[in-house]
Amino acid sequence: MKAKKLLAAALMLSMSAGALAASEAANPRQITVTGESTLQVAPELATISLGVTEEAEEAAAAMSAVAEGMQAVIARLKDAGIAAEDMQTRQVSMQPVWSQDRSYDSGGRREITGFEASSTLMVRVRDLSELGPVLDTVLQAGANRFQGLSFGVSDPSAVADQIRGEAVKDAIRKAQQLAEAAGMELGPVRSISEHGGSGVRPMMAMEMARSDAMPIEAGELSFTHNVSVVFDMTVPGGE
Repeated sequence: MKAKKLLAAALMLSMSAGALAASEAANPRQITVTGESTLQVAPELATISLGVTEEAEEAAAAMSAVAEGMQAVIARLKDAGIAAEDMQTRQVSMQPVWSQDRSYDSGGRREITGFEASSTLMVRVRDLSELGPVLDTVLQAGANRFQGLSFGVSDPSAVADQIRGEAVKDAIRKAQQLAEAAGMELGPVRSISEHGGSGVRPMMAMEMARSDAMPIEAGELSFTHNVSVVFDMTVPGGE
């Protein structure tokens, strides 16, 4: 009888140990850390969005004036050294111009008195020292509408490759600090999730191109990349 009780106790202890081991296997000690890396670089190119807008009583006349003006702008850009692949038409539009009849017996009636036509061109300037002169050139050629100016680099993926590894190193550094503070040892990496990074934004004003009529401040660009890394943690000495 005593032997049976000892055997039952041993079986229960074995089952408890097995259940504990299974529980630890199902819920391993882990830590999740976010790593971040930021890099400031000088701009290598600029993208401008410009256009020509004209009004006329007839729609055909308005569109013809826009076409003539845009042809002059494109010709000036080519003379300035802008390659054909760095120019792209983004929008061509036509809309009526409305006016309100203010005569006594009109009842405030609105009528079409003309048409407004416009064309928008995206231009990439790869030599930033020529950006100011290029803007002056297109203004003189007839561009009368600007919708934006942004700076960038020629190969954003190369910048991302450079800072991606630094983001992982930052996550490892943080995980080691947290594990030590918790009295644990950092184990192997279980997973890495990449969150990409933010877009570029201007930093630290720096003159990159200037002309007498159109001063341009390009600044620096800031690239940021983030990753989430899951690590195992172990008790020192295998306890």
